[in-house]
This record gives sequence, structure tokens and C-alpha cells, in this order.
Amino acid sequence: MYVKNEVIELVNQAEKEVKEEFEKVDKICEINTLKVLQAFQDNDLSEIHFNQTTGYGYDDIGRETIEKIYSQIFGTEDSLVRGQFISASHALNVTLFALLRPGDVLLSIAGKPYDTLDEVIGIRENPSSLKSFGINYEQIDLVNDDFNYEKIEDKLSKEKIKVVEIQRSRGYSTRKSITLDKIEKVIKTIRNVNKEVIIMIDNCYGEFTNEVEPSNLGADILVGSLIKNLGGGIAPNGAYVTGRKDLIKLVAERLTLPGEGKEVGPTLGMNKLILQGLFFAPSVVASSLKTAILTSKVMEKLGYKTSPKWNEQRSDIVQTIEFNDREKLIKYCQGIQAGSPVDSKSSPIPGDMPGYDSQVIMAAGAFTQGSSIELSCDGPLREPFIAFQQGGLTYEYGKLGLMKAIENIL
Repeated sequence: MYVKNEVIELVNQAEKEVKEEFEKVDKICEINTLKVLQAFQDNDLSEIHFNQTTGYGYDDIGRETIEKIYSQIFGTEDSLVRGQFISASHALNVTLFALLRPGDVLLSIAGKPYDTLDEVIGIRENPSSLKSFGINYEQIDLVNDDFNYEKIEDKLSKEKIKVVEIQRSRGYSTRKSITLDKIEKVIKTIRNVNKEVIIMIDNCYGEFTNEVEPSNLGADILVGSLIKNLGGGIAPNGAYVTGRKDLIKLVAERLTLPGEGKEVGPTLGMNKLILQGLFFAPSVVASSLKTAILTSKVMEKLGYKTSPKWNEQRSDIVQTIEFNDREKLIKYCQGIQAGSPVDSKSSPIPGDMPGYDSQVIMAAGAFTQGSSIELSCDGPLREPFIAFQQGGLTYEYGKLGLMKAIENIL
């Protein structure tokens, strides 16, 4: 892959200037690596756990061990880690339908969730939505990228809310991802008013970016994807839900069927891939964070608005670049594609996507379709034309992909 010298020099200079931030990432990586290794050892992981089951999937000791490992890593009572989940959005859908009943209220306190949940919630009409089952939805928007604590307290003290949902990452919005100190503060605020409400975290893109997870701060249940952080670029699909045992039972019975729940679900040869992906995950997440930090620094040097800034605290692997120019957004994404290992000769163009209300351009020369822990970049074709970049299986590959993207817009 050819890259112009001026781009190489620009990126290498920026790399020298972010050295201290990289050292912080390395420290977090070491802590999470120890956490994973300890969980593998404490649960006596053995080659026998790599075996597969088919059909109903009864007595899959590998699957059961994986879920014990996840529970230990997250400090939770129980987990559901399954290839039967198609995506994180699917896992969120299953979790919401499991926890809510007709007449219940779902409250989002971080503004509107991802576009892919619009039809799940009923923000956009769909006869299969929560709304169609008589489940109500309310939201409280963030104020200056922080929770509206006063309004949350008021709402919880006056209304009966069943589930409070917090989306940790920004989605396709201009607000910042929510840091763990803010999540900890809002959980304490909620508990001071209502000790019974279920606090659910959409943890996508956030795993292993910090030393602890929201489950260590009092959240009841977390949901995330295996083709994002925790899959380490190796798990071919799936998602996880982890949290209180009684809630995981409800989710399992919604995924499969009442009375069978976690006892069924064939692994079809995925156990080794899930475990291997988790083993690599701390290092892969660290590479993604370093790629994001370098991207932020370089694009800031080129005069673009980035979020987070290169030296800001991070809560996920997502990096945004605001282009305010339709064509530059397209060209940047096409550059990321050109710097990818798969389909590098392809040139992405904007198109309609299920679950989104505007055209989206997506660049992802990935080994797994839709894997956003691999270097990828996408954005809705609407003002202010923001690129949402994430991933990088290794920092070196991420750096090369960034160089190609920069060359393409210059």
C-alpha cells in the first residue's frame, strides 16, 4: 500500500505527541488482561470446553463455562453469552421484551437510543414494537453531555418506572459518550430515589476501555456485542447479557422459551472462537483506543473538530470527525476501505440501511461482516456530516488505515 511521504511524516509526528496517552491505555490493558486470565484459570478452562453441541444443545459444559467466565469478569451473578443473538440490537430487543410487560414504562436517561431501536421501542411505527404491546417509552435528554439529575430524580419520584436504560456510547449523535464517573453518579442518584427500578446499560463499544465496568458500579444488567470489543475480532457473531440472576433468567427464557431458558442453545463449534476472542480482547481494545487517539490528534492538526479530543477521557472505542462536507465524509470512508485487508479495491457509496432514517456510508474491509472492532468507519449522510470511526485489530494496521484515509481527503 503506497502512502505519500507528507502523510507519513504528519502521522509519525502526531504519534510522538500522544505517547503519554498511549501509556495510559497500556496500563488499562494490563489490568483487563489479568482480569481475563484470572477468570479463565479460576473456572478451570480446559480443551474439553472447546467441544461443540448441536440440536438442542443440552449439557454444553463449554457454554456454561464461558458464561461463568463472563460473570467473573463483570462481577455479576449470571450471564447469557450466545451465538443465537444476531447482534447487540437483537440482544437489546430480547432484553427489553424480557424485562417489560404491558403497562410498564421504559425510561431512557441519555436521550434517544440508537436508530436501530426506533422500531423496537415504537418511536417509529411497527406492529411488533414495545409500544404495540402497551409498553410506554419516555426519555430525558442529556444537558451539556451530562445527565439531567434533577429531572431524573423528579421523574422517578413521581412516576412508576420499570426500566431505566443508559446508552453508554454516543450512537449516531453529536453528544459525547458517557464516562463511568457520570454513570456511577447517576446510578447513586437513581438508587436514592428508587431502589427497585432496573438499571440497564447498553455497554456496546465500552468494554475494557476502562479498569472497571458499569456492573461494578451498581448497574443491574449489561448488554453488548461479540463482534465489537469482547469478540476480539475472532468471534464470528453473537452477543452477551450479564447481570442479576433473576433478570438473566427472564432474558434467557425470552431468547429460547419459558421453562428451558439457558439450558438449551447449541454452540455449533463457537466456544473456542468466543474464548479466544475474549482472550485477545484487552489487547485489541487497546489497539482500537490507540488508533482513535492518533486519529483525533492528526485530524485536529488538519483543522477538523474531533470527539473525544486526543487527550480526553474515553468511555468507548468510537472516534468522531466532523467534516461539515458531504464529499469529504465519503472520501474519508473510502480511504479507510482502501486501507483495509478485505475488499480494499471496493469503494463504498451511501445507501439505504434497515433501521436508519437517512442514507449511510459504511467502510469496513473486515473479516466478519459488521465487525466494528475491526477498523471501520461510517456515518449518516446528514449535517454536520460526521464520520464515526471505530476499531483496529492491531494498532499498526489502524495507523496504516488512517494514513490512507487522510491521503484520500488531501
